[in-house]
Amino acid sequence: MRNNIPASAGPDSAGEPSGLNRRSFLTAAAALGLLPATGRAFADDKLLSFEAPKAFSFELLADQARQRAMQPYVPLQPRDPKVLDQIDFDAHWKIKYKPKATLNVAGGKAPVRLFPLGRYFQLPVGIHVVDGGQSRELRYDAAVFDMPGDSPYRQLPKDIGYAGLRVMAPDQQTDWLAFLGAAYFRSAGELNQYGLSARALAIDVAMPTPEEFPRFTDYYLEPSKTIGRDLVITCLIDSPSMTGVFRMDVGKHGPVVMDIDSRFFARKKIARLGLAPLTSMFWFSETDRPDRVDWRPEIHDSDGLALWTGANERIWRPLNNPGEVRTSSFADTSPKGFGLLQRDRSFANYEDDGVFYEKRPSVWVEPTGSWGKGEVQLVEIPTDDEIHDNIVAYWVADEPVEQGDEIPLSYRLTWSKDAPYPPEVSTVTATRIGRGGIPGQPRPKGVVKLAVDFDGGYVAKLDRDAKGVEAVVTSSRGTISNVDCYSVKVGTAWRMTFDLKTDSTDPVDLRAYLKRGEQTLTETWLYQFLPKPNSEA
Repeated sequence: MRNNIPASAGPDSAGEPSGLNRRSFLTAAAALGLLPATGRAFADDKLLSFEAPKAFSFELLADQARQRAMQPYVPLQPRDPKVLDQIDFDAHWKIKYKPKATLNVAGGKAPVRLFPLGRYFQLPVGIHVVDGGQSRELRYDAAVFDMPGDSPYRQLPKDIGYAGLRVMAPDQQTDWLAFLGAAYFRSAGELNQYGLSARALAIDVAMPTPEEFPRFTDYYLEPSKTIGRDLVITCLIDSPSMTGVFRMDVGKHGPVVMDIDSRFFARKKIARLGLAPLTSMFWFSETDRPDRVDWRPEIHDSDGLALWTGANERIWRPLNNPGEVRTSSFADTSPKGFGLLQRDRSFANYEDDGVFYEKRPSVWVEPTGSWGKGEVQLVEIPTDDEIHDNIVAYWVADEPVEQGDEIPLSYRLTWSKDAPYPPEVSTVTATRIGRGGIPGQPRPKGVVKLAVDFDGGYVAKLDRDAKGVEAVVTSSRGTISNVDCYSVKVGTAWRMTFDLKTDSTDPVDLRAYLKRGEQTLTETWLYQFLPKPNSEA
């Protein structure tokens, strides 16, 4: 549903200032959740002071965002960028927020601490505390930070402002939710390990024009009145193309759950508006591991895109690290949900006892009400290191975004070990690729063998020698042969194998599932195979 607001006379503008680009931003943002907590205390009135109260409500903020959209965009410029540029990751790490300055917003259930500005986060944000229908803006005070005597941060103006915030556990020993830079946010989820990110919206991802990074300009914090939630964070958004208000009712009781209500206002026509976007990292997995690139068996924050369509089909799409930027689209009407998941939970498959990839959260997007017609888009970007987020997934509505449009959107985000609605059908647990053909016989050129394991659900209940189980495999090009499926002798999984012959380097879209008679046993496995030039596999 869309409403119109008066057209803006705003100028065309690039995204964030100060040379921020996707790679530098995401490299820095990967450090979220690494800053240490120190001790437990509550706010010291001598350290924190506030401006005079103002009337507050979601509708008032929505009206403010609507009025902004009618005005030309005025980018905020960093103050003292030369000094800020000296505050690199190491210098930023040494600046500690004083525990006694912790904001006690929700009666101790969700203490809040603040981030300082630095090289990668040069624009200040407003921090507001809400009580009784009124908000008070927190005044900036460098005294809330401890830092070395030679820290470049000491050279900044006394009113430079804060960069973002993080929400602590009640004991204040760890944080579980953080906002730092653009309109990104991350949660440590059910397993208390940061991984992928979410953001309010994505504009022109993987387009010929530069991607635009809207930013949260202000955060309004208040206790939640919802059972099972702790804190409400309402954010104002601004960018050259869009303004908005973004309300999150959040709680951490096992999984982290966020109920989101938002309204966006278009300053101008937008070619590609990504809604409910998720951003993750995938370097390599068991599927197509490059030779000797790293000693660890797998490196990824997420290993696949899960889809639950409006037609009730469950789909699993393993992720790729392609040689060029690739966008895959999955058309749907009123989707039940989608998410970037980390299904592989075995430490032995990562062997990294520093960053614990097996504990990275899965994030599930659950629409509230009908989203109508559109598509989930998956963008896969080449990467040669784990420090670069290279995976983006989001919803794009069929209806184009025109200047003056008002776009309401509501959904739930769940950050958990497993997706919140497990299917009855069996799910994919592994996808592997190797040389095609039959062992002991000459290997045919241009042929690969794919092996896909399914477990849980229906196949886990089958007898190991059950009859009538079939693999259904189709491809967009190439030739499929040697299709087989059988129970794995260890455990309860069933394995599907087949050969694929290709005669070009064009991508091959594969689709497969297991059935028994008229019964579908598994989710649908989708995969985009990327043939390698001059290779037998």
